[in-house]
Amino acid sequence: MNLSKIEQRIIGCLLEKQTTTPDQYPLSLNALTNACNQKSNREPVMTLSESDVLDTLTQLEQKRIVVCDEGLSGRVSKYKHRFCNSEFGSLKLTEQQRAIVCLLLLRGPQTPGELRTRSGRLAEFSTVVEVESALNELIQQELATRLAREPGKREARYQHLFGDTADLEQAESSPAEPAVNLDELLEEIDQLKQELQVIKQHLGL
Repeated sequence: MNLSKIEQRIIGCLLEKQTTTPDQYPLSLNALTNACNQKSNREPVMTLSESDVLDTLTQLEQKRIVVCDEGLSGRVSKYKHRFCNSEFGSLKLTEQQRAIVCLLLLRGPQTPGELRTRSGRLAEFSTVVEVESALNELIQQELATRLAREPGKREARYQHLFGDTADLEQAESSPAEPAVNLDELLEEIDQLKQELQVIKQHLGL
């Protein structure tokens, strides 16, 4: 599946709104355009016109990833996805995998910690380890990849593989690294302090 940036934004919005505002789903063209241009939880922020969105929806309909509900006698046409977990498609995702894919489509590459923080309305992750587990499952299905860690950063970021990604030249398709254990770090610091104190006493400092 090779999606353009606008196609990714539209699919991400449909996935998000299906979960967070199910009473308003499927979405009208106006509602979907507003969702695409939303300033929160979007990277980058876009300024798409309804014409831009409609043209892209037509392309997605041709790919059978989106379907339009024409409505009855004067009702506004509404759009829903067939991207995943549809009887018409083969892509099946767990709730956690779906949440991660949704966030990666809406915000681009992110760390496991960022994904956990931002996933609250989409799925529940008790720990970062659960996020890493879901990421590893997506990597095994060749739906995501781990990017090379940026200089000065503690965590690597992860990117979806649904097309038109800018950072794939830095990709490393390897399992997610375990989260740093803060308690272990603090304990190690205490031990180092104690050892330093012993050395100072030995030197008479």
